[in-house]
Order: sequence, then C-alpha cells, then structure tokens
Amino acid sequence: MTVNYSERWDLDTLFPGGSESQELRVHMNEAVTKLSEFEEQIHNFEVPTAKEDAHKLADLLEQMSGLMKHLSQSGALIGCLMAQNTQDKKAGILESEVSSLSARFQNSFQKIQQDLSKVEGKVWAELLNQGPLREFNFILNEWREEAKMLLSEKEESLITALSVDGYHSWSQLYDMLVGEINVTVTVDGKSKSLSVGQANNLSSHKDAAVRQESYEKLEEAWIDKEEFFAKTLNSIAGFRLETYKKRGWDNPLQEPLHINRTKQETLDAMWGAISNNKQPFVDYLNQKGKLLGKDGLDWYDVDAPVTESTQQFSYQEGAEFILKQFGKFGPELEQFAQQAFEKGWIEAEDRPNKRPGGFCTGLPLSEESRIFMTYSGSMSNVATLAHELGHAFHTYALRPVHSLNRSYAMNVAETASTFAEMIVADAAVKNAQSDQEKIALLEDKVQRSVAFFMNIHSRFLFETRFYEERKKGVVPAARLNELMEQAQTEGFAGGLASTHPHFWASKLHFYITYVPFYNFPYTFGYLFSLSVYAKALEEGSSFEEKYLALLRDTAVMSAEDLAMKHLDEDITQQAFWEKGIALCVQDAKEFISLTSTEA
Repeated sequence: MTVNYSERWDLDTLFPGGSESQELRVHMNEAVTKLSEFEEQIHNFEVPTAKEDAHKLADLLEQMSGLMKHLSQSGALIGCLMAQNTQDKKAGILESEVSSLSARFQNSFQKIQQDLSKVEGKVWAELLNQGPLREFNFILNEWREEAKMLLSEKEESLITALSVDGYHSWSQLYDMLVGEINVTVTVDGKSKSLSVGQANNLSSHKDAAVRQESYEKLEEAWIDKEEFFAKTLNSIAGFRLETYKKRGWDNPLQEPLHINRTKQETLDAMWGAISNNKQPFVDYLNQKGKLLGKDGLDWYDVDAPVTESTQQFSYQEGAEFILKQFGKFGPELEQFAQQAFEKGWIEAEDRPNKRPGGFCTGLPLSEESRIFMTYSGSMSNVATLAHELGHAFHTYALRPVHSLNRSYAMNVAETASTFAEMIVADAAVKNAQSDQEKIALLEDKVQRSVAFFMNIHSRFLFETRFYEERKKGVVPAARLNELMEQAQTEGFAGGLASTHPHFWASKLHFYITYVPFYNFPYTFGYLFSLSVYAKALEEGSSFEEKYLALLRDTAVMSAEDLAMKHLDEDITQQAFWEKGIALCVQDAKEFISLTSTEA
C-alpha cells in the first residue's frame, strides 16, 4: 500500500501550538532553570590539579551535555517556525530569547575552556587517560587549544554578551528585510505576488521571459534596499574584524579554518585544483548559451533548462525516486529516509511567506530532524531534497556517539548531504529513457559542479576581498557591487555574458553570524564526497557500514586525518581534489557531446 507523503512538516509532535505553544514555554522556562544551575556549577568549579579530578570534570561535562540538548531542542524548533512563516512575530521574539540564553551558555562554556587551559601539562595528560574522559580526548584538547587563541574570560564574556543585540541582531535584521520583500511576476500569463524564495525558484523556469522578469524584479528589490543590506553586511564584518583584532588574528580565514578543522594548505590545494580545471565548465556555459540561442549566457539563464523534455516530479514521485535509489546503496539509509517522509519531518510546500533556501536541523532530545525547502517539481528540487536527507542521515548515524562528540564541522557536514545528492543525481542520468531526458538530467548534474566550482568560488573571492577592504573602513554599496562583479567574472572564468552585481545582498550565507565564510565548506564537501562515492560504487551495499563509521568520526578528527584514515588520501595535495574534478569534467564533456549531436 502506497503512503501519500505530506509536503508540510509536523512540528506539533515536538511542541504543539507553534510559537504560542505552552509546552514550548515550559521547556524554555526549564532551560532558564537548568542554565542557572549550570552557571552556579561553573562558578564553583575548580581547576583540576590531579588525575583524581577526572570524575568531577566528567560529571560537569554530562551536565553541560544535557543543557546543550535542551537549548538546541528549542532553538531548532524556533528556527523552523521562523522559516515556515517569516511573518510569525512571536517566533521572532522567541528567537531573541534563545539567543540570550545561548549567550549565557557561551559565557559559561568559555570559563570551562579557560579553566582547562590552566591545567598543568602532566596533569592534563593523566586526566585524559582516565576512563571517564578517554572518549572526550579530541574535543577536550580542542577546547583547550581554542582557549589559548582567545582573550581573557572577562573579555570574551563581554564580546558574547554584546553579540546578542549587536552582531547576531544584524543577521536577524537581514532575515526580516528579506522576509518583507515580495515581487510581482507574470507566470503562465498570470500576475503573481511572490516571496524571494518563490521568485528564486523561477530561475529554472522554461520560459526565458519569466526567468528574466523574476531576476529583474528581484534586482529592483535589492537595489531599493541596498543601503540597508550594505549597512547590515558592513556591521557584521566590522564586529567580526574588531573581535579578531582584539584577539590578535590578522587573517579573516583563521576562524573558519579552525571551525572546519582544516589547514590553509588544504584550502589552497582545493581552490588551486579547481582554478586549473575550469575550462571544461566554461565550454559547458558557452554551449548552453548557444542552445538557448544567445551569444553569451546571462546570469539569469545559468539554471535555465535547455530541453523541452525536462522531467517534472510531483513531490510524491520525487520521494519515491529518492527512496528507490537510497535502497540500492544500503538498507539503513533507505529506512531512515522512509521514516522522514512518513513521520512528517519535511517542509516542502510552495507557498508565500516562507524563508528562501533549504536546511536540515537536528532535535537532539527527540532524536529527530526537520528538513526545510520549497519544492516546485524540478530534478534540482529532488536533488536538494536528497541533499537535506543526507544531512539528517548524518545526525542519525551519530546517535551511538556521545552528544559532546557530535559537533562535526560544516565541510564534512556537506559530505553526507552531497553524497546522498550524488546517489540520486547519478541514478537519474543512468535511468534516462531518451537522449533528451539524459541531457536534461546530465545538465542538472553539471549545474551543481558549476555552482560549487564557479559560483561558490565567486562568493569566496568576494568575501576575502571584502574583508580586506573592510579592515580600512566601511565598504559602500557601489563598491560591493564592483567587488561582486569582479569575483563572478573571475569565479566563472569569463564564462558569463552578464553578472549579478547585487548577489552580495541576495545571498543569506553572507549574513550568517554563527558560521563565518559560509561558502568553501560546500565545495570541500562536494569533492570530498565524490571520493567517498567512488568507493561506494566499488564496494556496493557492503560499503554502508564503512560509510557509517566515517560519519561517526567526522566530529573527532581533523579533515586531513579523517581523509587519511578512511580514504587513505592526503588532501593537502591538489592531486586528491583533481580526482573528483575529473569526474565532473566527464559530465560536462558528455553534455557538450550529446547536445552537439542533437544540434
């Protein structure tokens, strides 16, 4: 019997009543109590002086773990409420409340870090060798090293406190500004009022006039509010840079590299390999322009379908296709995804007032996930859905691991999601029933390579250059436009006839305060996952257990050590990255060959 999957998620199983939920209110009040108790414990905590103190530290870690789960549960739910309805004012108030609680927790956490950094070296080694602490070796050493990078406990507490109504509020302001934008676009002969997310989905519409109009209407909206966005972006960067300056950090990449547990050499090797191999993707862009009857490809045509036979999938069809392909990889991935669809963990409905983009969030107390996106029936939407299910599966894979050992970095987080996406995208191309269908599906696959190698490289180039200029003072909107166009010209290796000057205003990722440089980890995860995927193809369904083992190590190793242990690869060398790029080049060349034959 076929189960009909709902396109709307079920949040009431978590806290019934949405932002008005009494259960959520009780949970938030409990968080305040738990946090106060934890703060008292931290206040009375004494720096360990002997290995016998291991049990006291272990007990404190358990208390901290419970509090983190409690805060994360409410924070994740409130994030979902904000995403599903940008007009939910009560959710916005709750978001501010959670931010304040998180700041208080961060202050206590920083005190722990500072205390651990004071432990004498020999005592520290003895402590970590004790039974209660052995499983936390990696994370405790990481906390201790972080403390050495920071200012004093008092200074860091002040920065954290000021971040609530300063730094993070700028990010929330951006969400509010975007949430209020609506544009009117003529679609299929009808005038429609659309949110930013809905209008963005028209980038893959088959009608060129619709694509161009939606782009131009959005561009008008960005221009109309560009001073607000410029102020917001400059304020976020200014706060960040001033904090770095006080800590003695000169390189804006120091924090994102540390967060992603990655070396500068690894990042340089990745971008170097990509920069040396862009021509096949420029050839793809040129070929696509020809197929669309244009001398050059404009920004708003990058996602355009090149064939009339582009297949549309209802949400039900998309879900069933994903489940079928996941099943070929391994039973655990398929069963997990089935649960997500059946239990209403996914918000996919195309409706007004939703936040643009997609995400997956974990709810640690209920050991569930929720996935957010806006589904409009394209193969790209199906791939996005698989991508977010990959994130959720990563969370699921970590259930046997202690919660303190589940904080994996963004770059390896994108590995699981991109791996799941690859399973679906590869299967779609192989199962194509005609050359026209294969062209459409192959193009969708190549478009992801263009996104990771060119679009995201553009974002990285823009941010690195923006931060260097921001060190000298505020960067005006006009200059932000220039920097964006320059970055896109370089990132796309001259493969576009026109660029998107206000992309810096339109992309949420530039305004996320909790994770700086929200760009290069996507490309890392994409190419890293290709190596994992290649091993999966070699070994078949028996690989799933090895895959789960890799995912469980993602939070307790550097990216370099993870690759060496599970892939036997040195990712500080361009040769590693070129292997994955070569697979993507094959897709681009096959697309050009097929479409040249068609022509």
